[in-house]
Amino acid sequence: MKKINLIFIAIISLLIISCKEKKPEVKSDSKTFCLSDTAMKMIEIDSVKMCDIEDEIKLSGEVSFDDNKVFKVFPRSSGQVIECKVSLGDKVSEGQVLAVVRSADVAGSYADINAANADVAITKREFENQESLFKSGIASERELTAAKQNYEKAKAVKHKIEITLNINGGNKTNSSGTYYLTAPSNGYIVEKKINAGNFIRNDMNDYLFSISNLKDVWVIANVYEADISKVKKGFKVVVTTLAYPDKKFKSSIENVSEVLDPTNKVLKVRIRLDNSEMLLKPEMFTTVIVTNVINKRSLCVPKNSIIEEGGKSYIIVYNSKCNLVVKEVNIQQQLNDKVYINSGVLADEKIITKGALLVYDELTDNL
Repeated sequence: MKKINLIFIAIISLLIISCKEKKPEVKSDSKTFCLSDTAMKMIEIDSVKMCDIEDEIKLSGEVSFDDNKVFKVFPRSSGQVIECKVSLGDKVSEGQVLAVVRSADVAGSYADINAANADVAITKREFENQESLFKSGIASERELTAAKQNYEKAKAVKHKIEITLNINGGNKTNSSGTYYLTAPSNGYIVEKKINAGNFIRNDMNDYLFSISNLKDVWVIANVYEADISKVKKGFKVVVTTLAYPDKKFKSSIENVSEVLDPTNKVLKVRIRLDNSEMLLKPEMFTTVIVTNVINKRSLCVPKNSIIEEGGKSYIIVYNSKCNLVVKEVNIQQQLNDKVYINSGVLADEKIITKGALLVYDELTDNL
């Protein structure tokens, strides 16, 4: 009986061991993922390219008006500013009065022209009398010549005074000595150096107003000595401002100064920007990103093709509608809309550049 029990226990033990070693079969229910015709219309495909590596530096700068398209308004004569009709930033039209100035010099010129007109009338009458007497044989040729010379001198003096008045404003003046400074062109007042009550001296040779249309503006950026080799004429730039942080103004470096600013010890570079929308104002602070090409090459892909998850970067390689492969890539650097890659893909491999995230989600859900 004891022997039977031992045999029974041994059989049960073997059965238990056999059950533990046997694993259940898992039936694979996975299926191949294919892009539908609708999905194909929603994505874009491009190739991995070999690109020249670009570098960039960030500069500070400010907006300035284009000096080549600015009209300077100078005083015509000394005097006192009676009225200033415009303020900084005002829009003005050609011929618009900017300021009214009363000048003793202009008033003196009017007094001189009146005296000159009288002299011309007197000398003309004397010349005509001498001419009549000469024809009658009463006056000599010498007396006639002297009268004619006096008449010509009087006309010359008058002409000189008239030129002076024209220089000082011509019909924009009056006999009280008042003259008007007017705008030489349409535009905006970008500089203003006078106010009502100010005196204009004879030795003052500075302009009073600057007018610019501001359709084109300059951005003057500062380059420190360590970055001078990275900045050259023609390099592409992207300019942003505090006022419009999401708006990017694209252009290129138009001019690079050959000398450092003695005060700040920086090199000045000039960038011209289209300002047809009138968004940029003189003295605005700007950030300038300068892009330059260095002598190296690397694999590159569009920024939209990169998928970030779990601290890693992925890309979807497109072989066919039903053959899509997710590959992990090692990124070297990103610049604007371009990503440089160290490893993970090969040149000329086709990749999804638009709609990559949606395709990635479908692929990982079907794994």
